[in-house]
Amino acid sequence: MFVNVRLFAMLRERAGREAVEVELPEGATVQDAVDAVGRQHGLADTIERMPVVMAVNREYASGDTTLSEADELALIPPVSGGETTGVVHARVTGDPLSLQRLAALVGRPAAGAIVTFQGTTRDVEWLEYEAYREMAEERIAAIVADAVERHGLEAAAAEHRVGTVPLGEPSVAVAVSAAHREEAFAGAREIIDRIKAEAPIWKKEVDAGDERWVDGAQPRDDGRAG
Repeated sequence: MFVNVRLFAMLRERAGREAVEVELPEGATVQDAVDAVGRQHGLADTIERMPVVMAVNREYASGDTTLSEADELALIPPVSGGETTGVVHARVTGDPLSLQRLAALVGRPAAGAIVTFQGTTRDVEWLEYEAYREMAEERIAAIVADAVERHGLEAAAAEHRVGTVPLGEPSVAVAVSAAHREEAFAGAREIIDRIKAEAPIWKKEVDAGDERWVDGAQPRDDGRAG
C-alpha cells in the first residue's frame, strides 16, 4: 500500500519537497512509515535529533497506529515558541496515552531535567471521561503555555484521554523539561493541578455495575476553578 507523508519546516527543507510517498506492507504502523521516510529520503538523523508529533488524516496519532491505503500521515516538528520554549503541546484524545512519546517531545539539549506525570485509573473497573473537546484543548494549551512562561520551561506537553479508561491505564499525562529540576517539578505540578481544576472534562466512576459522576469545582469567569 502507498501512504502520503506531509513534511513541514526543517523536514520539508531537508527533503526538498512538501510531501513524499512511501510504500508499506498491509498492517504497517505510523512508526513503520516514519522509519521508511527516514531511510528513503535521508531524514533519519533529523528525525532522531528532533522528535516529531504524528497525525493521520489530521488527527494526532501514536507510533503504533495502523495505517490504511491512501492515508495521509503528517510529521509535525516542534512548534516554535518564545525564547524559553520549543514546544507547547496539548491534546484531548480517545486514544491510549504514551508518556514516553511526550517525554521525547519535550527533550531539549538545554534541559537538565525532564519531569513526567501520569494519572491512572484506580480502585474501580474503569472511568468514563467526557469533554467539551475543543474548549478543553484550548484551555489545556493555555495552561501549558502559562506554566512555560512562569517557570522558564524549555518545553511542556499535556494530553488527556476521553471515553473509557480501564483500570491501570493513564487518563492524563504531562511532560515538561527545564534547565533545573526545581522549575521542572513546579511546572509539571502546576499543569496537572490546573488541568484537573479548569479543563471542561468530566469523570464517571464505573465499578461492579455502579456508576457515579465525580464532583468537581465550579470554574470562575476567568476559567480557573472556584
